[in-house]
Amino acid sequence: MSSTLFRTKKVEQSILDTEEPEHALKKSLSALDLTVFGVGVIIGTGIFVLTGTVAKNNAGPAVALAFVAAGVACALAALCYAEFASTVPVAGSAYTFSYASLGELPAWIIGWDLVLEFALGTAVVAVGWSGYIQSLMDNAGWQMPAALGSREGATDFGFDILAAALVLVLTGILVLGMKLSARITSLVVAIKVTVVLVVIIAGAFLIKGENYDPFIPKERAVEAGKSLDAPLIQLMFGWAPSNFGVMGIFTAASVVFFAFIGFDVVATAAEETRNPQRDMPRGILGSLFICTALYVAVSIVVTGMQHYSRLSVDAPLADAFKATGHPWYAGFISFGAAVGLTTVCMILLLGQTRVFFAMSRDGLLPRFFSRVHPRFKTPHRPTILLGVVIAILAGFTPLTELAALVNIGTLFAFVVVAIGVLVLRRTRPDLHRAFRTPWVPVIPILSVCASLWLMINLPAETWVRFAIWMAAGFFVYFLYGRTHSRLRSEEPTKTGDQL
Repeated sequence: MSSTLFRTKKVEQSILDTEEPEHALKKSLSALDLTVFGVGVIIGTGIFVLTGTVAKNNAGPAVALAFVAAGVACALAALCYAEFASTVPVAGSAYTFSYASLGELPAWIIGWDLVLEFALGTAVVAVGWSGYIQSLMDNAGWQMPAALGSREGATDFGFDILAAALVLVLTGILVLGMKLSARITSLVVAIKVTVVLVVIIAGAFLIKGENYDPFIPKERAVEAGKSLDAPLIQLMFGWAPSNFGVMGIFTAASVVFFAFIGFDVVATAAEETRNPQRDMPRGILGSLFICTALYVAVSIVVTGMQHYSRLSVDAPLADAFKATGHPWYAGFISFGAAVGLTTVCMILLLGQTRVFFAMSRDGLLPRFFSRVHPRFKTPHRPTILLGVVIAILAGFTPLTELAALVNIGTLFAFVVVAIGVLVLRRTRPDLHRAFRTPWVPVIPILSVCASLWLMINLPAETWVRFAIWMAAGFFVYFLYGRTHSRLRSEEPTKTGDQL
């Protein structure tokens, strides 16, 4: 039985599957499209909120160094993703990579993980977008009925109509085609990056040098927690990370790391890229570099405009402009965040549908969902199904507590992809690799260590919920996936051929 659980799907077979007319996605994306997708999903509300919040609570002005450290940790994973995406240009990202290197059960586990990660990520972002839109409406004197507003903190029955509507509209756009999605994303990302650049340039003229003193504040110890809300590392070893000081920079890096989550979604579009061997590495690494530069610039500006100890937690960047006598920028920032979140939501939904489509094409989920639209050449069936489910989820559920599952799911995928690079280098050294991760095995091992470190700094409660979801995944696999796998159905034929 163990041999069937770890049977691998050859890279050549995965690529052949993409050429079946009924299951083939249209190749229409360029390196620029991929870079725009990456920037579109990484740059969200975090750039306007997380930068100041972490500066106040964890690192002071040295938060800029924390973003550099987090960017380096992400770059380690990105190098591994770039090799896989250029070598196995097939929809599914970490799921497909795992199937080619580690085997069917690990592939199922990571696919099941990604389905949860992208679903919750899409719903969480949709709810956040709804909050920004309602805030802008309030500023204009328009009030949403309580029953149709945000469910965050609500005690009565209701439905967040704006969050659900956003998901359904984006679902329709994704069904109509990837090129249309790319054009809309390019427009929105252009607006979003313009807002960020205006904030950086305008804030640069309001910087006061004394606000950077001290650049690295004196270290402050943090008392270790003992409940499930405490990080797993505290419950395991009784060790609590410190705030501020040199160690505070790394504490801050573990927090701001999650502002980078999303570049891995670019890899899910490998099958729809015209020249994936050349363009996938450019898209993944290019978007990560651009976003790191923007994060560092914003963190330098916000801590220079206002002393880190006086920054607000809810809207630090907007409030910093208010404190310097420029309240107009607060509304401008809210507008930029609201616009920006639309692309984050769409690209996360795109990533989930491609993973679901790839699992369906392999038979681990019903093959009904692997047929593409005859005209648009998009996986319309899983897109519509998942869009409706996520719209309902976003409409009814306050998702603050579940958002942490997005983080652990992403880090788990990073670990699997890094290990997969090492395994495939050993088992298939003959494969043509248009992009090769440098310094193997050092880079993949460092990526695994960095991801595991960040994972054990997540609350223990998040680990419990993640374990429950994984247990449900094992149940579904042994109930359906293992017996319907296309690899399993092909095994008797292969045996007969050998005889």
